[in-house]
Order: sequence, then structure tokens, then C-alpha cells
Amino acid sequence: MSAASFFPQDIIIKKRDGGALTKDEIEFFAHGVVSGKFADYQATALLMAIFLRGMTPQETAWLTDAMMRSGDVIDLRDLPGAKVDKHSTGGVGDKVSLILAPLAAACGVKVPMMSGRGLGHTGGTLDKLEAIPGFRVRLDVPEFRAILQTVGLAMIGQTPQVVPADRKLYALRDVTGTVECIPLICASIMSKKLAEGIDSLVLDVKFGRGAFMKKKEDALALARAMVAVGQAGGKPVWAQLTAMNQPLGRCAGHTTEVIESIECLKGRGPADLMEVTFSLTGHMLVLGGAARDATDARRRMDAAIADGSALRKFREMCAAQGGDPRVVEDYSILPTANRKLDVRADADAQGFVAEVDALRCGHAIMALGGGRAAVTDNVDHAVGLADLIKIGEPVAPGTLLCTLHLNDEAKGAKAEALVRDAIKFTPAPPRPEPLIQDLVR
Repeated sequence: MSAASFFPQDIIIKKRDGGALTKDEIEFFAHGVVSGKFADYQATALLMAIFLRGMTPQETAWLTDAMMRSGDVIDLRDLPGAKVDKHSTGGVGDKVSLILAPLAAACGVKVPMMSGRGLGHTGGTLDKLEAIPGFRVRLDVPEFRAILQTVGLAMIGQTPQVVPADRKLYALRDVTGTVECIPLICASIMSKKLAEGIDSLVLDVKFGRGAFMKKKEDALALARAMVAVGQAGGKPVWAQLTAMNQPLGRCAGHTTEVIESIECLKGRGPADLMEVTFSLTGHMLVLGGAARDATDARRRMDAAIADGSALRKFREMCAAQGGDPRVVEDYSILPTANRKLDVRADADAQGFVAEVDALRCGHAIMALGGGRAAVTDNVDHAVGLADLIKIGEPVAPGTLLCTLHLNDEAKGAKAEALVRDAIKFTPAPPRPEPLIQDLVR
């Protein structure tokens, strides 16, 4: 049946009544959203029908493919070497991409990474990179390819020509209560990643208080759906499940996270952040053929940090994308807050840290001005949290819980109240929660 034979209302009714859409119907929808044949109110109606009725794995794969082909698909086959990317579903303090991309490139795989901006309580890789003076995340495809070829990695935002259907549909989902739908999340993420020209992909699917997926079973369902879509598209995809109940690392914000990322590349990263980074980068090296197995991958990663080659890749990327490479040695180049405020334990505090609620910490960043409630909001790159205490650490009166970087006293007071509410104590050491809990291949 030709696309001219379809009517949006018929497709909406079919899905509303629980029917499975055909490949042609899904392609008509995805391309119609871009061309205008599917009006916004009709697209919204179909999104809600999908939210309520779901999609089969085959429908999800077709939707992903149709969205991917709604614009340009980057072809990197002429560039030598394996092209492997990583995507995280978001979290508080999750600056893994800033460490992982140069580390993987130093170990021999090319990393073409299209990232996003922060929204709500979760931070965005592009916002963090833009804390580096001059760093350009808006590159056209020829420049993206050139930097990828010479440096081995490039970290950019989605270009207007790549997956335009997703840009339109995500905006509609955001304002119609249809964001938390596994087939739609899967198609949104995977269409952008498959359009990058990658050979394989590693996913970090977060779950817990600071993640969009609160329950592990929901995160596992999303991981399996994305792996299946990758398989349908002929791309190997591995999905790791990571707990996000407390912030990752000891810093959250933009400048604070850039500094912590550079410290990681210098071999001075916090244990939890490095555990996740080494695990995900190791998967990339194995998938890209740069390591035989996890043990070989860890040996190569340790060497790349020890000999400084991972840090050099970060510096090269900064220079290639217009950023000031001196930031690696001089953190004062980054945006700096007017004031630092130490948040310390009260006089009656005793025992151990039982909880550091990631969601409340994310809200503290927003209170300081470092997050956005809408995509169009500006962020203050200088504000954030540093020196954050972790679950299981001992606490006594006056123990430093974290340091707030702030530019406004009233905003700082709100953030302090949120941080104090986020941190709970217990008399006995708490039972540690495994950070990495599953791997779907």
C-alpha cells in the first residue's frame, strides 16, 4: 500500500484499539511528522495510543529505523578502525562520557559521540563540555568526520539534519506526559545512535532514585528492547544496568564535573566513578576488537591513564573543537562561582552515611541554577556540588558533607536544605549496594 493511501486517523484508531502497525504505516508516521502530513495534534494522539497500548519488538524496530531515516544517516565506513559509542540514560553526577571517550580513543577505538543536554535533575554532556571556554559542540558532519579521523573522538550535539523526527516527537512527548514509554524511549535513543555511523554501541541504563527509570525491572526491559533493536539493525549492542541511588563520583554540576573528569584521566578519580567508567569502556574495547576480553581491556585502560595518553586525547579533543586545552593544567580557566559554602554535619550527627539521595542532590543543582526545567533554559556552569560524602562513610559532628559552589545566597540556602535532606545517617555501617547489577548482550 502506498503512503498516499494512509490517513493519520486510521493509524491512530488502529493503535488505539490495540492493533499492531505495519512497517509502511510506521514509516508514514515518522516521515509525516517531519513533512507535516501528520499534524502535531494527530502525532500527539498516536503517541498517547502507543503509550497506553505499547508496541511489539518488531514495531519498535521499525519505528527506530523509520526515525533514523527521517534525515541524514552519517556514513563512516571509509574511516579506518572500529567506531563504537556509548550512551547513558542519565543520572546525577554522571560525567562518564568525558572520561570514557578519550580513554577509549587512547586504547584504539574511534568514538563518534552525539550527546544531549541536561533536563530536570539530570545533567547533560554538552552542557559540561561548554563549561570549557570556546568548546564547540555544534559541528557539521564534515568537521565531525575530520576530527574523528585525526583525533579518534568527537563529542557533538545532534545536527538539524540527523533524525529530525525525534526532535519533533520528543518535544511533543515532553509536554504530553508520554516520555516514560519504553518503545518510544528506545526508538528515540537508538535512532540517533544508529544514525551516527557506528559499528557497535554500549549502553548504560540507570535505575533508582536519581534515574528516569526508578525500578530495575523497567530498566531491564528498556535494556533488552534497545539490544533487540540494535540486533535488528545489524549492530552489536551491550547494555549495562547501573544503580543511580546516590550521585556518581563526588561532584555534580558542570565546572565541578569537568574538573573531576580531568582528575580521573590523571589517575585520581573516585572509586565508584572509575568502576563504571572502566566497565563501560572495557565493553567498548571488546566490541571494537581493541581488547580480547575484560582483563585485557583493563590492562590497556590502566596503561593509557598511567602513560598520559588518555589525558592527551582529552586535550587534543578540546583543541580540535575550539576549547582551551590549558584547562587540563589550569582549572581557573573554567567558570568559577562567587562563593563556596561548606555543608557540615550537625552537632548530634553520629554513625555512618546511610543515604545520599541522588534526586534531591539533582534538585539542589537546579536550585543553584545549574539545571533546567525546560530545554530552552540557560544554565549556570559555575555552580554545583563538590566533595560529596558517600554512602558508608563515617560521620561525626562537623564532618564535611559537601561543598556548594554558588552565585546567589538565597539559591544557596535552598540547595543546602535539599542536600541536608538528601543525606541520612545510621548507627551501623549500611550494607553496600552493588553499583553494576546486570549486562544484557
